[in-house]
Amino acid sequence: MTTARLPLFPLNSVLFPGLVLPLNVFEERYRAMMRELLKTPEDEPRRFAVVAIRDGYEVAPSSLGMPDPTAQPERSPAEGFGPDPLKALHAVGCVADAATIRERPDGSFEVLATGTTRVRLLSVDASGPFLTAELEELAEDPGDEAGALAEGVLRSFRQYQKRLAGARERSLSTGAELPDDPGVVSYLVAAAMVHDTPTKQRLLQAPDTASRLRDELKLLRAETAIIRTLPSLPAFELTRTPTSLN
Repeated sequence: MTTARLPLFPLNSVLFPGLVLPLNVFEERYRAMMRELLKTPEDEPRRFAVVAIRDGYEVAPSSLGMPDPTAQPERSPAEGFGPDPLKALHAVGCVADAATIRERPDGSFEVLATGTTRVRLLSVDASGPFLTAELEELAEDPGDEAGALAEGVLRSFRQYQKRLAGARERSLSTGAELPDDPGVVSYLVAAAMVHDTPTKQRLLQAPDTASRLRDELKLLRAETAIIRTLPSLPAFELTRTPTSLN
């Protein structure tokens, strides 16, 4: 398998291949990462790896109140992830290609990136100004009956969208075309479903596309049945994830 060493950006969320990732970068360790990426010529990919946090904080703990976006205290790049960052992070993540890195007057960055390839973390290095990781690229095996499963997932996903829009008292746009490639379908649906990070992480690291689609089909059917009986949906993410400006 192909390996590479890339800057590492831990988040309290899961990035899937093909999905867009907007970032508001204000901490010095991540500012340093963006300054380094800007050294890459514009005609070459500006890549970094995104991994979901298993145990820790994407924003380093500060004193009383919210993190100060303008403060630049001297901190380890592994701040918030314990003595061994590798153990604090999920083992499978996604490479992100930064299409836009725009520095603001205050030194923070506005970043727009897209997920490209799944990777497995082999090691994490905290010796520099930001985390870097040795990564192994993960191939996407279609598995058995991926095409038929994708069709079933799309049908269930449309029903899920309708129920979800009704539970949240929102209108649903039906004009958008959904993809038919099984791999793309599996990642789009995984990203669009309202689920916690462990569930999305499980979908990201599925052994093949068909396995991911089977899991999604079960989740969609279960969630649609639940939504049908509820007048509204609880904002469960507010109690399960810490506040973050990234």
